[in-house]
Amino acid sequence: MAKRALILLEGSKGNGPLYVRAAQRLGLHPITLATDPAQYGYLAAEGSEAIRVDTNDLEALIRECSQLRATCDIAGITGFPGFEESLYVTVGKLCRHFNLPGPDPASIERCCDKFVQRQFLAQAGVPMPAYRLAANARDVEGAAAEIGLPVIVKPAVG
Repeated sequence: MAKRALILLEGSKGNGPLYVRAAQRLGLHPITLATDPAQYGYLAAEGSEAIRVDTNDLEALIRECSQLRATCDIAGITGFPGFEESLYVTVGKLCRHFNLPGPDPASIERCCDKFVQRQFLAQAGVPMPAYRLAANARDVEGAAAEIGLPVIVKPAVG
């Protein structure tokens, strides 16, 4: 009988060990796919399997997961995005490719871009405060003058 595996994309110095231990408690074999697994010291400490692969390369991830399927039953795929939330999109695409439950990649892409997200919400009739997209300080000043103070400035993506 093939071991059941949980694929973890990248790692997390904070939550990573918790995920590894939770997977083990559930009888799953955690396998971390990371661009640089050595940066996650807990992997060796927990005796967790890690494979070096470019996590920005979807085709490389598909190849690696396909190879793992030869010896493992992949129960699920999840990940730990850092500043780059697009890892959730990658998780969704991998889940779809391998017919596993997971997030809808198109929905995640829309949610990662706050400007696009606001447009969808507005089209759906969801009320929200006034907003503007600003590319530089001049745009911010113009938007603040147009909307009126107080305003909140935050990135559209991330």
